[in-house]
Amino acid sequence: MNLNAQDDRKKHIRAKKMMLLFSMLSIAMTFAGLTSAYIVSKSRPDWIIDFKLPSAFMLSTVFIVLSSLSILMAKKNVNKNNITETSFWLGITFLLSIFFVVSQFSGFDQLISKGYFFTGPESTVTTSFLYVLAVLHLVHLFAGMIVLVVVIYNNQKNKYNINKLGFELAVTFWHFLGFLWLYLFVFLYFFR
Repeated sequence: MNLNAQDDRKKHIRAKKMMLLFSMLSIAMTFAGLTSAYIVSKSRPDWIIDFKLPSAFMLSTVFIVLSSLSILMAKKNVNKNNITETSFWLGITFLLSIFFVVSQFSGFDQLISKGYFFTGPESTVTTSFLYVLAVLHLVHLFAGMIVLVVVIYNNQKNKYNINKLGFELAVTFWHFLGFLWLYLFVFLYFFR
């Protein structure tokens, strides 16, 4: 590789990393704004003060933490160019993401069974915030699941034996999604 090609490659890598960083900052700012609005709205007279998070959201938290660990195992194996083990751990990560989604919807069912609705005459601003935060996170998680499918496919095609940038960006985004859910869970648990 000549010097110009190396410089172009470094610029390309830096540009992709910056695009991911800006995307994650944008997502983080969206959630920071929503959680700030949540805090401001707590002073409303119709705010529910004895509200408890659904237990299924705790289970979601366990699944997302486990998925971060499994994607770390995938990264460890991709660095060894072990396609089979990498695919196994990526598959586990994807399976855990499905469990996360299922437990989120179970949490929504728990909310509804307690009479907490997103909209309508029986809804409150408290529960509406909870639904918006959880569903918005789910939307981003679905994007992460699509990224996982692409990474699984690329790994099967042995595309990460030399250039692991796409894999590394996917791992970074997945950890970001996990951190984001942990932030939301802790925030909603302690700021009722």
